[in-house]
Amino acid sequence: MRSKGSVESEISKALTQWEKDYLGRGSVSVKTDILRDMIIVNLKGVLTPAELTLCKTKEGMISIKRTRSDLVESGIEGLKEIVQNITGEEIKSFHTDISTVTGERVMVFKLYDSFEDIFTK
Repeated sequence: MRSKGSVESEISKALTQWEKDYLGRGSVSVKTDILRDMIIVNLKGVLTPAELTLCKTKEGMISIKRTRSDLVESGIEGLKEIVQNITGEEIKSFHTDISTVTGERVMVFKLYDSFEDIFTK
């Protein structure tokens, strides 16, 4: 039986590798938390310095949010497969947003059942 922390770490490492393989670069740091029926991933340092500069205008911010969202959405099946392979749980839905102020992205994988419960038994 794996620990909750080891599963969280495995997801963080796998998503960092996905970023490098799919997007061409990884975030500066990744932290994954399993909470009830959610897997919450916080990725720091997602935006490049040029993107952060561009985000200083409203048009630039909208452009970066749209582009980054489209990039992640185009790879959603791969992301879901990674999480499902690690957890053995089917993904019900996926939600994400990026902060154009801090350069952080949050990903939430919603599962059908509480995954956290298996660690408390």
